[in-house]
Amino acid sequence: MPLFFIIAAMLLSATLFPVSHAFAEPALAADTEQRLRQALSDIRIDAIRPSPIDGLYEIQSGNNLYYTDRDGRHLIAGGHIFDTSTKEDLTAARMEEINRIDWSVLPLDKAIVSGDPNGVEMAVFTDPDCPYCRKLEKELDRLQGIKVYTFLYPLTGLHPKARHKAESIWCAKDQHKALQQIMLENKKLPRAFCKTPIDDIQRLGRQLHINGTPTIIARDGRMFAGLKQAEQLKAWLEKSP
Repeated sequence: MPLFFIIAAMLLSATLFPVSHAFAEPALAADTEQRLRQALSDIRIDAIRPSPIDGLYEIQSGNNLYYTDRDGRHLIAGGHIFDTSTKEDLTAARMEEINRIDWSVLPLDKAIVSGDPNGVEMAVFTDPDCPYCRKLEKELDRLQGIKVYTFLYPLTGLHPKARHKAESIWCAKDQHKALQQIMLENKKLPRAFCKTPIDDIQRLGRQLHINGTPTIIARDGRMFAGLKQAEQLKAWLEKSP
């Protein structure tokens, strides 16, 4: 049976589907799961759960979320469900949950440490030539009460010179100062040659499915790909899991 993809999630209005503020159904009936798996047999399905919308089901496929109806005839791909009263992006919240990582897998000894030694911990995978990484670095410079572990993650396919810059940062006597000189002051540092953990970080990034920079990781394992303003970032980091 062909799958009909509805890209615009905003077509899901309250007039069509009554929205609840939590997953209304405590568990998925076995016959419902069997029916949906059979109807959607041509896509990978890791889990099926009730969605916040009555009659709509959440399909977890790897790091992605889809939604389908009771019969699996229609599939919503690339769409987000919003709570119209709170304006909360419910799909984004679920994505954070299913893509949560174990903080202990991060090799903190291979990161550049900055900020408040006793502050709330966060990690960031950054590329010295990434424009949004540079903007995030400005926001991090304004933050107080945050301890930052920066992993150098040059995306050489996009930024061919980023690897050399990352090496210069890591090999510098004051790594954080060198990072800020390149990313905030746009300075050119001399080419450096020393043993770096960059290859290890790149392998780890691929294992964690980090495909873009900056990618921010909270102490509880939540990940966010993109830029946040300082105030938003601090609130996100301090959010209870």
